[in-house]
Amino acid sequence: MFEPRLAFASLSGEADASWAAAGAGVAGAAFLGGIALDEPSRAAARKLVARDRREFLPRDPFEWIETQLAALDSAPIHAGVNVRSSQVEPVRQVAEVCASHDAILEINAHCRQAELKAVGCGETLLADTARLSEYVSAAAATNATVSVKVRTEVAGVDLVETGSQIAAAGADIIHVDAMDSEWVVGEIADATELFVIANNEVRDRESVRTYLGYGADAVSVGRPSRNPNGAVLSRVASALAPESTS
Repeated sequence: MFEPRLAFASLSGEADASWAAAGAGVAGAAFLGGIALDEPSRAAARKLVARDRREFLPRDPFEWIETQLAALDSAPIHAGVNVRSSQVEPVRQVAEVCASHDAILEINAHCRQAELKAVGCGETLLADTARLSEYVSAAAATNATVSVKVRTEVAGVDLVETGSQIAAAGADIIHVDAMDSEWVVGEIADATELFVIANNEVRDRESVRTYLGYGADAVSVGRPSRNPNGAVLSRVASALAPESTS
């Protein structure tokens, strides 16, 4: 899917094309965003900003995505866009943009902020597998590569079943925030053919080997991506080097 097998996970209000380009050579992929697409999700994002959270709120989110992906067309990193929407159609529209840039469309079924859940985004979407599968199917129909960002330890959610359902709907990737439940990564890897990206406290050789040992195809980092030349990413990159993983 991408090499090196390290992805930069989206950072709220920070993960743009410049951020992704700075990580080229260290990471094989970078997920821009997250970005709210429709008015309910944008209204929720504005409420988050009002309580001091950083968010991308461009006048036109579709234009922003097009411009950001175009800036990365020649960069040696596989771009993706993490999106939130209370409706299917905006996700399909962005998937078309992603497909035109050979970028990954990542559906955010991960955020747990109350404002986002109140409009049907994030964990609320994760808990509604049928609706999540509709999003995936609409995005996959554009021929975009489709990822779904999820988290473990959400009450009432069986991530193995979720993985099976989104795979059937056309997803290619599942991006798992393991939340101290690393073994779930292995259960998903064993049960599906999805490309599995494991996230949560990826900081060194031990954490990388733990996730790869469970069957993850790649790992991702969040905050350490702010410093692509830092010690954390140096350790992670070293652990992912072919001679280290063979």
